Amino acid sequence: MRLLKRCRFLLLLKLTIALGSLWILSLLTCSEPGLNPSSVLRYSWLEYTDSDDSPEKVCNCSAILQGEREALEQAKLLTINKDFHKMVHIPDEHYMNATEDCSAFKLRRKYLTSPLSQEEEDFPLAYSMVVHHKVQNFERLLRAIYAPQNIYCVHVDKKADSSVLFAIWAITDCFPNVFLVSQPVDVVYAAWSRVQADLNCMADLYNSSTQWKYIINLCGQDFPLKTNLEIVRTLRSLRGGNSLESEEMPAGKVWRVRNAHKVIDGRIQDTGKANEPPPFNITIMSGNAYFVVSRGFIRSVLEDRRVLALMEWAKDTYSPDEMFWATIQRMPGVPGSTRSHRKYDMSDANAIARLVKWQWHEGSQDSPDAVYPECQGSHVRAICVNAAGDLKWMLKQHHLFANKFDIDTEPVAVYCLEKYLRKRALSGLQ
Repeated sequence: MRLLKRCRFLLLLKLTIALGSLWILSLLTCSEPGLNPSSVLRYSWLEYTDSDDSPEKVCNCSAILQGEREALEQAKLLTINKDFHKMVHIPDEHYMNATEDCSAFKLRRKYLTSPLSQEEEDFPLAYSMVVHHKVQNFERLLRAIYAPQNIYCVHVDKKADSSVLFAIWAITDCFPNVFLVSQPVDVVYAAWSRVQADLNCMADLYNSSTQWKYIINLCGQDFPLKTNLEIVRTLRSLRGGNSLESEEMPAGKVWRVRNAHKVIDGRIQDTGKANEPPPFNITIMSGNAYFVVSRGFIRSVLEDRRVLALMEWAKDTYSPDEMFWATIQRMPGVPGSTRSHRKYDMSDANAIARLVKWQWHEGSQDSPDAVYPECQGSHVRAICVNAAGDLKWMLKQHHLFANKFDIDTEPVAVYCLEKYLRKRALSGLQ
């Protein structure tokens, strides 16, 4: 049955994607062009080493993580080298071919197929992953956070390229605990559909047989700053609490919820009408799209009549993902919530869910107004695309994940972070 399904996808892929010469794939991928049994035996499948023949191995990751100038300058030079980027880039089609033999794929990519500790096995996690492009980013992220006791729901935007959908389907099909969401949606920026994508994954995860303890939501350009064991221990320390940005709504953002909005021609637009007051006199809070919340929190999201009413009301607001979760976190009776009083406000810097360097908050270390140091990479929509030079500072922070990473522009940052995390996971330096 699995072979039949895969054949059908391959047929669709061939009809929708113009495949290049197959021999080029072996030149462009970071893995060997074929599974060599002798090389598999020669190197541990768990450890990332320079013998894996990744193009990034020319970098000295140890020196980069220490912030040594020469190593960072070498990494910067590589980011402007077109030939280097061609060597690092893996086309979407590669994953369809590479996953024909799932055992070989997992072995070559060094996925962890057994829990590394009893502590981790006894504390399974759930992940909601919302993706719309950059399959290579997604696969590297999945590999970094994968553990067999956890469970992963992947939401691929309905308008994503067919090559993206088929490649991600092929990857997820190799794992019994990774699956595509049952009800994908067409995600529109700043509209309710962004929340709905996570909600659909939450429902699938909540109804699964895995009795996970906490859920973390991610996008395809996130990457962990901690190992699975470090994440588990951090979440245990919450003692049932949640961690996410939740603050008083700034005056400059009130229009987002007071004005009624609708999606028109694929874009969120102000209708010129006033929105109804929130149901149950709920205090609307400000936050962001990312969270670390307990299973009980999700039960309230799916079943609490106040939350269900808030959902309907929020569908007419602008960027509801930046207030919906933050608001639920301050509602009385929701497991792990806190009071709505401003003394319980939590900023994104204090929450552990996600580290994001916003361009307007960057500055030199001597600046009293700077929240974090200047971005060493580029900016996309005022968010830092982290480079190798950002890693030393980032790894000192308490956040579990960071955004944004992009292998197309800053591959060395991802490579060195991968090596660092795998070494910690295997050596017990936690």
